Amino acid sequence: MRRSVLWMLMSMALLPVGWPHHLLLGVADSPGDAHRLAARAPVDARYQYLSGGVNTGQGWATWNPDGTFASMYVRESIAAHMIPVLTYYQLLQSKPAVGLGEMQKDLSNLRNPGTMRSYWNDYRLLLRRVGDASGRHPTIIHIEPDLWGYLEQAHATALARSFARKLIALRDRLAPHVLLAWHLSVWGTGEDPTYSKPSLAHTDALAAKSAAFYEALKARFDLVFNDVTDRDAGFYQYVEGNPNTWWRPSDFRRHDAYIAGFTRRTGTPVVLWQLPLGDTMLNNTWGRYRDNRLQWWLNDPTGSHLHATRDAGVIGLLFGGGATGTTSDQTDGGFFYRLARHYETQPLALSAKL
Repeated sequence: MRRSVLWMLMSMALLPVGWPHHLLLGVADSPGDAHRLAARAPVDARYQYLSGGVNTGQGWATWNPDGTFASMYVRESIAAHMIPVLTYYQLLQSKPAVGLGEMQKDLSNLRNPGTMRSYWNDYRLLLRRVGDASGRHPTIIHIEPDLWGYLEQAHATALARSFARKLIALRDRLAPHVLLAWHLSVWGTGEDPTYSKPSLAHTDALAAKSAAFYEALKARFDLVFNDVTDRDAGFYQYVEGNPNTWWRPSDFRRHDAYIAGFTRRTGTPVVLWQLPLGDTMLNNTWGRYRDNRLQWWLNDPTGSHLHATRDAGVIGLLFGGGATGTTSDQTDGGFFYRLARHYETQPLALSAKL
């Protein structure tokens, strides 16, 4: 059998309950905007960060009374026929966050009993709000991007395992129908292929290392999220002075190989998250920086790029900038909406009858 057929058969068993039987498409979207977004492009999902820290007085639970920000976001997403995705990014911004770098701050908070009491109370509130609002409609909580990469680099497997197991146990008890997404950072291996340009054989070795860390948690998440970059390549080049994040065809093939190596070993499907919204027609000014990932996947006349990524084990693409000033669906002149509307007329299937 061809590899694509093998993946389509495997995906039927792996798709979370309620997942569309096509490769999902979504975008970052602010609260109160669901119906406007649906009118412009009938995407499958929308996502929103929950941040601010658990013991700072400024966390997501304070944005509306008693954590109702999350339930409001979930309800309006469901009303607009979209899957809500909430990226729970609370640990780093919590107190006291001792240390010079993000890794040290995250680890210090994870090891601080007072901080973690507040963290678990905050997480319980989120589960109750999301569970009550979503019912059995698929809803995703995406847990702590970057944290897992730092835990892998610090060789803190036991700490990561304890944290992962409690996340899942609380979900199982308080909101059993909510999907939990673990975050996969290739740089957790100690190497970033965007810069190192490894061979495909070495790329598979990195995938094996990432998969081994995930399996060592002995905790089964419903999904894995992966980010390829957090800013448009043009933003990196002109704002941060880094011209080295542009991807060529070999970089896309390398990333597909990495994801395929991970999913082959773990059996867990992957969603690509926070993909840059820039395109090559923009002028590299604030909010309009160039990139080529959007066009690679959604503006490829042959469809081969998206097929290759699907065949690697990817079941969804979520677009959105990771910093103020990056390109957004509000600043790109409507290009994302045009591509999204075209894609949703004939989305790429994740399963097939043989």
